[in-house]
Amino acid sequence: MGISTLAGVLLAVFAQTAAAEVKVGFVNSDRIMKEAVPAKKAQQKLEKEFEKRDQDLQRMAKQLQGMQEGLEKNGVTMAEGEHRAKEREFNDLNRDFQRKQREFREDLNQRRNEELAGVLERANKTIKAIAEAEKFDIIFQEAVYASPRIDITDKVIKALTETK
Repeated sequence: MGISTLAGVLLAVFAQTAAAEVKVGFVNSDRIMKEAVPAKKAQQKLEKEFEKRDQDLQRMAKQLQGMQEGLEKNGVTMAEGEHRAKEREFNDLNRDFQRKQREFREDLNQRRNEELAGVLERANKTIKAIAEAEKFDIIFQEAVYASPRIDITDKVIKALTETK
């Protein structure tokens, strides 16, 4: 939604309720995704799920580094055939490492998106419940500036912590 469209919508809302007071709220989504218990649990779940693959990649990286150092250190003294074989082995392992690293990142991003979508869905339901209970007319999740007076992020984080 563009700023001019948003301004038009706000003007329409304010014009329709000129006699009544409009109750506006703001929620910082970034803070919710970093500080809310469900978001932290999702992060821990991802770390545990991908821990073994991450360790395997770290081992491969160390192995590659050792192979490269060995080639640089002993390359001049090796027989030509042995040197080519070691380089080929290094290149094969490096290609395998690059592929596994790319797959790891893709899988991690996909799982992170899935987990965070669930957290975001819970957060939105919580925000809606707070808005209805406290009779907010509108709650924004994105703003260039929001006064701390209308920021309900702490309430949302607390409510997400209390609900299972």
